[in-house]
Amino acid sequence: MDRTVKQRLVVVGNGMAGMRTVEELLKLDAGMYDITVFGAEPRVNYNRIMLSPVLAGEKKAEDIVLHTREWYAGNGIVLHAGDPVVAIDRARRIVRARSGLEVAYDRLLLATGSSPFIVPVPGTRLKGVVGFRDLDDVDLMLAAAKRGGSAVVIGGGLLGLEAANGLLRQGMSVTVVHLTSSLMNQQLDPAAALLLKSALERRGLRILLGAQTRAILGEENVEAVRFADGLEVPADLVVMAAGVRPNVALAVEAGLHVERAIVVDDTLQTYDPRVYAVGECVQHRKATFGLVAPIWDQARVCAAHLAGLGHRRYVQQATATMLKVTGIDLYSAGDIVGLAGSEDLVLRDRHAGVYKRLVLAGSRVTGAVLYGDVADGPWYFDLIQRGADVSSIRDRLLFGPGLCEAA
Repeated sequence: MDRTVKQRLVVVGNGMAGMRTVEELLKLDAGMYDITVFGAEPRVNYNRIMLSPVLAGEKKAEDIVLHTREWYAGNGIVLHAGDPVVAIDRARRIVRARSGLEVAYDRLLLATGSSPFIVPVPGTRLKGVVGFRDLDDVDLMLAAAKRGGSAVVIGGGLLGLEAANGLLRQGMSVTVVHLTSSLMNQQLDPAAALLLKSALERRGLRILLGAQTRAILGEENVEAVRFADGLEVPADLVVMAAGVRPNVALAVEAGLHVERAIVVDDTLQTYDPRVYAVGECVQHRKATFGLVAPIWDQARVCAAHLAGLGHRRYVQQATATMLKVTGIDLYSAGDIVGLAGSEDLVLRDRHAGVYKRLVLAGSRVTGAVLYGDVADGPWYFDLIQRGADVSSIRDRLLFGPGLCEAA
């Protein structure tokens, strides 16, 4: 290859997935591409995972910046922040931004992320209805908190509980509403979810389970939320945290193969060999992604193939989840439901507020739920990932690696 003429890489999306891929690519071959990045937000790349501590007042926006403008310039990357790509011409290999700017590519990386799922009920366009996906959302929530009053958070999953905790710490009266009968039902079993609910209620959160939102009420601004059973809860702010939807409109319009998200193979390549995709906008072997660990894996694999070092394949792994609420220790990993024939090992200490449940399939640990004492979480996660044979230490597993290693 003639290295005097660089190939052109265009990255659509200036978030964590796209820029992690660029980081990995620069490690492998910093001189292979002229890189241009388009971002919808008028700012540099930041750590979206840390939005909750910013909302809670534990961090400032500048504390969560991942790449400064100097970093882009220093690596020869052209950044167009606040100018999202609105069209892809795959025949001419050109992207067009909202400003009208057109940039040609040899390789295209789609990292368009996801958007909050807006519950389809009347009133979602009222002032005071926000998602919880970016710093603009956090600014709106902090402004509402300064005025005081009440907030309703729709969604009792990881993101919703972190939003509710942040608003509570900012002085608002907060109600969390969740459609199912237990909080964080994708990560926790009912016993751990009940402990979590009790802890959050002691802090001052109001939690409504099995609550179906019917309407958001108000003239111009939010005033209340009405539920299917007729209950109305006053609200000056409504936060939508009931899941996300992959941002695929651009890919659909470009004629790429899209199902629930942009379909990619084990190399993170789409059906167009010049176009790759990573992060929350992709679908790999029927799965979509919202946690950072699998997205980091995708970034490494995608970067290797962009660099022409095509020996890596993306393989889905078990994932682990922790709740970012100060003072509440919670850890979930792997398959917490269990398949037919699986067994549970359970430890409960109500006085100490500790609950541990391990799911075993034969001689392997396949899932773990820890509440109150999460110190051994990474060890259990390692056992899950390695598929380790634990039959010789089965009777000591719940007590952690110290006792197991002594055995």
